[in-house]
Amino acid sequence: MNSFSPQTLPLAGTWTYRLDRENQGVAQRWFALPSLDAPITLPGSLPGHGIGDRVGLDTPWTGGIADRSFFNLPSYAPYREPDNFKIPFWLQPETYYAGIAWYQRDIEVPDDWAGRRLSLELERPHWLTRAWLDDRDLGEQDALSTPHRHELGTKVTPGRHRLTLRVDNSRLAVNIGDNSHSISDHTQGNWNGIVGRLCLHATHTVWIDRLDVFPDVATRAITVRGRLSGMTPAGAFAPQPLDGITVELRVGQRPPLAVVSVADGAFTARYELGADAALWDEFSPALYTLTATLASGDTRDVVFGLREVKTDGRRILINGRPLFVRATLECAIFPETGHPPTDVESWRRIIRIARAHGLNTLRFHSWCPPEAAFIAGDEAGFYYQVEVASWPNWTTTLGDDQPVDAWLEAESGRIRRTYGNHACFVFLAAGNEPEGPRNAAWLSEWVMRRRAEDPRRLYVATSGWPNLPENDFHVDWKPRVQHWGAGLNSRINALPPETLTDYRDYIGRFPQPMVSHEIGQWCVYPDLDEIQSYTGYLKPRNFEIFRDRLRASRMEHLARDFLHASGKLQALCYKEDIEAALRTPGMAGFHLLDLHDFPGQGTALVGVLNPFWEEKGYITAAQYRRFCAPVVPLARLARRVFTSEDTLAADLEVAHWGAAPLAGCVATWRVFTTDGQVLASGRTSPRDVPVGGPAALGRVELAMAPFAHLAPAKLRLEVSVTGDSGEIFANDWDLWLYQSAIGVPTTPPSGVRLATTLDADALAHLEAGGDVLLAVPGSAVAGGVQLGFSTVFWNTAWTNGQAPHTLGVLCDPAHPALRDFPTEGFSNWQWWYPLHRGGAFVLDGLPDGLMPIVRVIDDWFTARRLGLIIEARVGLGRLLLCGVDLRSADDPVSRQLLVSLLRYMGDAAFAPRVKLTAGEIRSLLITHAAIPAG
Repeated sequence: MNSFSPQTLPLAGTWTYRLDRENQGVAQRWFALPSLDAPITLPGSLPGHGIGDRVGLDTPWTGGIADRSFFNLPSYAPYREPDNFKIPFWLQPETYYAGIAWYQRDIEVPDDWAGRRLSLELERPHWLTRAWLDDRDLGEQDALSTPHRHELGTKVTPGRHRLTLRVDNSRLAVNIGDNSHSISDHTQGNWNGIVGRLCLHATHTVWIDRLDVFPDVATRAITVRGRLSGMTPAGAFAPQPLDGITVELRVGQRPPLAVVSVADGAFTARYELGADAALWDEFSPALYTLTATLASGDTRDVVFGLREVKTDGRRILINGRPLFVRATLECAIFPETGHPPTDVESWRRIIRIARAHGLNTLRFHSWCPPEAAFIAGDEAGFYYQVEVASWPNWTTTLGDDQPVDAWLEAESGRIRRTYGNHACFVFLAAGNEPEGPRNAAWLSEWVMRRRAEDPRRLYVATSGWPNLPENDFHVDWKPRVQHWGAGLNSRINALPPETLTDYRDYIGRFPQPMVSHEIGQWCVYPDLDEIQSYTGYLKPRNFEIFRDRLRASRMEHLARDFLHASGKLQALCYKEDIEAALRTPGMAGFHLLDLHDFPGQGTALVGVLNPFWEEKGYITAAQYRRFCAPVVPLARLARRVFTSEDTLAADLEVAHWGAAPLAGCVATWRVFTTDGQVLASGRTSPRDVPVGGPAALGRVELAMAPFAHLAPAKLRLEVSVTGDSGEIFANDWDLWLYQSAIGVPTTPPSGVRLATTLDADALAHLEAGGDVLLAVPGSAVAGGVQLGFSTVFWNTAWTNGQAPHTLGVLCDPAHPALRDFPTEGFSNWQWWYPLHRGGAFVLDGLPDGLMPIVRVIDDWFTARRLGLIIEARVGLGRLLLCGVDLRSADDPVSRQLLVSLLRYMGDAAFAPRVKLTAGEIRSLLITHAAIPAG
């Protein structure tokens, strides 16, 4: 924190404003007007005051729209109407204005400020500002990350003056990439205004302009580098000698140290803190305050932490201890205000929530937070990756001599000078995912310049790519479960579930530490109850569209069930993503996308928390922390599904990223049933575990034969260890036990025919009053739904319809058809076996009373009625239709599902209520024999 003792005059309150749509204000000298049009309160923004134009088809949005279907699909036509305008891309402001706005008020300069040097501070303006004091032009500034400071000089006389500001948020004042979260409508929006501190500062004519603290952890000392600036009453900078001025330095109650400036006003000193000085990190965020004082009485304070971050091979070290980055992105998502908060308590809350979920880092994707965030991060011992407000992609490139190059260089310097002393400021990137044929060369030099300027943090060119030799560490998109474009070929969708996979082979190609880029991106169904939470000017019109579509499909009553079931699958996917990173030897961390929802880019509901950082009801912070924490037990399992002939084999490990090594660490394990019956338990031999991971603890081998009588059953393996703080860390993995193949009878009951096509024989059997289990291959299911095991990745609108298109299954475990098939009401790992080769029936147009036994949750953009298993009366018979060819199944899960369905069909409970014709059944299938219309 940089704080100032000089006198300050707050300027918050009532101003007047005028919109300058035609950019006529300068030529017409609006700064000379006695007042502008109407009152407005600052700090604030135009949309926050309801000022601007009604949004519509001609709104000049800032941000790319990957899916243009809103503008031409008939299904969106009602939402293109002016009286019902609703967009699905992002949160929708009630008003919008991208252009120039003028703000003006009178100020009263105190009498005792005569001859002082005055400066104007504007925190978080958006974007370009130009200022006038009376008729005097104070210049223009274009920072997005740091306060704008306009110099007023020393000639301002006491008394009343007119202060005028011109703020320009034209679509792209400098093209830094229109999807950059510093400016884009995808998240905070392109608003006009000033939302942080507004004040005048008064200093003496010589003041402390720079004060930087460079910690030396090894010697418990700091190097202080500062610079004085000066100005005569005539207003010229540094007209008098700035050498020979004494600056007194003091840290807390320690003895002061006097240092004398040299010719250009620079001063340097080494200040000893003592051997007992505490270090700063996530476990012990000790802070100190350095105060620099001039003879005039002017002071400047810097709050700092004694910490050192560096690399050693593929490890990131903080104060010599290995660090594993557990980050979530913060993409400037603040739906209550539309802009980032500038008060400390708001950021304390965010950090508390992130830490409760086991995280230790925030990555600010293509933007830099305000001072309040850094203060909160310092206090909490939270690590920040800051990015220089740019996503130079889509609309611009780096390294091609465009204005973005010079702007990024200047913005980098402003960020360093403003926030460089903060202990939490551990990582810096130029931005996110750059493009341009020369971006790598330009970024290589950028990294080297930043490191030479300031060695207090680690530098990476940008997040995502490129992996440059000059990087201190890499942020790489490849070591994660699902990639863009992978679709159903990703590991989680194409390969049976296991917990062995890690990324050691990939990261071994690089000598630097590797942090995985934007892992997760797993979606959950919209929480329609969330709509009422939007009390600011940003409204979830996208959610209203999705609600309308669910209502039109007559499934609105299932919204909460869809949320809960898809949320359980989402959490399962995140668990595997995080554990895969944790079990990778030499991995340096991960960046989640995301712990909370991302409301833009077509609506990416990728958070277990909503945009307000609130829980959605299907996983708690404590449950999340079981697989994401400083200490996480791990189990390497080649499979999750066993038969009574198999042996459960698990190598137990611990990813230990706590404060100190674990002496004599013991893992306690147990295997138990869903009703709590412990089948086996044990303890590993004590082992000393260093900080790092993963460390081997022991092996569990458990023959399944003694438990054959329980099959089919869901089991759970739980492993716990005690961390260095005494906290017990536990983790668990769901497993399934089935009978061996020879012990599973799959002969249909009397009168039941098992078929894979609805041929003439099957239809005749139904017409004659017989029963048919029609279990068809997924490839034979009509409708084009691409069904996979995982939930939707990011969202289908932004990914051009990337598969899968669905969010798991929803079923009633108590339904008699599933009596012999262990399941919850949602997708768990055992469902991979039928789902990865199954198909979802599109039931739109069929009778409303047709309720699937196993429902598939569709993408919220289409909201189709989907089923995996349905039942109906056809002719005089009864049909059970399954979108999986169970007859050819060679896995125990599908065999057991077949057994359960056949037993149901032989039971009196099999009594379908809805009658369908042969033609209606035929409409659900692609391949079929000639079937007469029914």
